[in-house]
Amino acid sequence: MRVSVIGCGHLGAPHAAAMAELGHEVTGVELDPEKCKALATGVPPIYEAGFAELLATHTSTGRLRFTTDLAEAADFADLHFIAVGTPLREDGRGYDTSQVVGAVRALVPLLSRPATIVGKSTVTVGTVAQLQQVIDDLAPVSRVDLVWNPEFLREGHAVEDTLYPDRIVAGLSSPEAQAAIEEVYAPILARGNVELIVTDPATAEVLKSAANAFLTTKISFINAMAEVCEITGADVNTVAYGIGIDKRIGHGGMRPGIGYGGGCLPKDVAAFTHRIGELGAHDAYGLLTAVEQVNESRAKAAAELVEKANGGPINGARIAFLGAAFKAGTSDVRDSPALRLTARLVDHGAVPVIYDPEAIDAARKLHPEFIYADTLDQALQGADLVVIGTEWQEFTHDPDLPKDAADLVRRTVLVDVRNAVEVGPWLIAGWEIWQLGRPPQRPT
Repeated sequence: MRVSVIGCGHLGAPHAAAMAELGHEVTGVELDPEKCKALATGVPPIYEAGFAELLATHTSTGRLRFTTDLAEAADFADLHFIAVGTPLREDGRGYDTSQVVGAVRALVPLLSRPATIVGKSTVTVGTVAQLQQVIDDLAPVSRVDLVWNPEFLREGHAVEDTLYPDRIVAGLSSPEAQAAIEEVYAPILARGNVELIVTDPATAEVLKSAANAFLTTKISFINAMAEVCEITGADVNTVAYGIGIDKRIGHGGMRPGIGYGGGCLPKDVAAFTHRIGELGAHDAYGLLTAVEQVNESRAKAAAELVEKANGGPINGARIAFLGAAFKAGTSDVRDSPALRLTARLVDHGAVPVIYDPEAIDAARKLHPEFIYADTLDQALQGADLVVIGTEWQEFTHDPDLPKDAADLVRRTVLVDVRNAVEVGPWLIAGWEIWQLGRPPQRPT
């Protein structure tokens, strides 16, 4: 199938590579000339697990191409994915959908034959109806179908989740549109273990927002329980484990830490919360407002934990800060809880030195005022304490790191604000371990 992907950022670029992996001929449209040139030569402008390999493979064969020319994509493809950004508005609440509307408004008049437009971007409820009106007003051909096909990707796993999704949702209104979706996802559906949920566009819009709202509620709930455990002296990891045994709840997402972040969950929940408030769903609005408040409080709680681990004020303390990405597996630093915590530590007079295996360049660009290390050893050298801000496996599961790090730091104090490390090797190597929602653990 001939496919275009319009917008090749964190969502669109991995999606384009995955579509090529499924066997489609793909043209990606990226208006930034430098980014487009990098993608066309097989150089990934972002880090996503597995993305670089697919990009190199399929650009070299010609199955995956990139262009800045929307007209080229309109002429080439029969199905067009819209994967442009939907940032929050300047007021920090509802989505700015101008890029989505603009992309559709620019694409439709260029179509010279029947086509299917498939929206991937997360949008405010009611956006699809607005886009359908744009299509009806501007389409120069008899049939241009609109499908809303929301993504349910975990950043850091975008390629894996596109190729091996747990479900595919398609909000559509015609048999031709359903046939197009079944064709583009045919290699996935042929496995027989992925459900295609066919519904109307409005339901697809709400389903995506509701899924992210529930996930953030779950994350914020266990973080709220971590606060209870800190007050009572209980162990939040055991509490989470005991809750998760209930099959109605499950363990996924039940690890307390410094909250959710990235380019999706914060803005999705903010926009959804704002919209349901506008619609008069006051109980749901109150619940999700509380979820946001819990999430916003986690950087403060983590900074307080660092001060406790330090034995008092951290003014002048040199901190090896391991992690800048909002979570492991991605170079994305948008709304990163790790960088929020860094800013708070700086405000308290500390001197964090940040190291991240993939996100250093992005962090430097976003926060040039912070101090960065090019290597892990450089970050650790002479540190008064170590903070793990992103749960990269090389920080949490490398059996050699506790001993190697002990040789470089001034004090063997580890603050794991992700509750992610395997504690045993660190204790054996003489480290004192502090985690949110747990009593401090010391070598015996």
